[in-house]
Amino acid sequence: MRLVSRAVDILRDGGIVVHPTDTTYALGVALSNKRGIEKLYQIKKKSLKRPLSFICKDLSHISEYGDVSKEAYRTMKRLLPGPYTFILQASRLVPKIILPKRQTTGIRVPDSRICLALVRELGKPVISTSVKTEDGEILSDPRDIEDKFGRRVDLVIDSGVMLSGQSSVISLVDDVIEVIRVGQGDVSAFI
Repeated sequence: MRLVSRAVDILRDGGIVVHPTDTTYALGVALSNKRGIEKLYQIKKKSLKRPLSFICKDLSHISEYGDVSKEAYRTMKRLLPGPYTFILQASRLVPKIILPKRQTTGIRVPDSRICLALVRELGKPVISTSVKTEDGEILSDPRDIEDKFGRRVDLVIDSGVMLSGQSSVISLVDDVIEVIRVGQGDVSAFI
């Protein structure tokens, strides 16, 4: 908990933290921190036109940031927490900087004690995007992450070497279920 408290202090101050999720290591920044989000885009060398997803603590938290119909709720309740990112119609609470030309957003509730503790302690969602090299390789060893990103992030939470992967991405917009990306997590019921 001491390390989580330190990470939350960094997030509150606009810093960037590398943390483990249930799929891989991710760069995290507070959803409410525009300066931190801009820095995250620079580190990732991503265009501001590329959307970012974020982590919520539970389904009720998701409903503050996305439009959750009864059908979407049932689908998410069955699969969360877990290795899924759900695309939903964004609420007004989602910062425009992560919604370039879209009104939808990606939201996760990972099956990771560390992720959920960060969000609970911060009291706000945390943007979470996988740690990758410039050529798109997902980094799964915290020592490699420290070597490549250590000077550009404020903290790397070491949870050991992880099996790297990405979450499955499922759109629930307008109650139309569409698998956008097959990653970890079973999506066979939707295909």
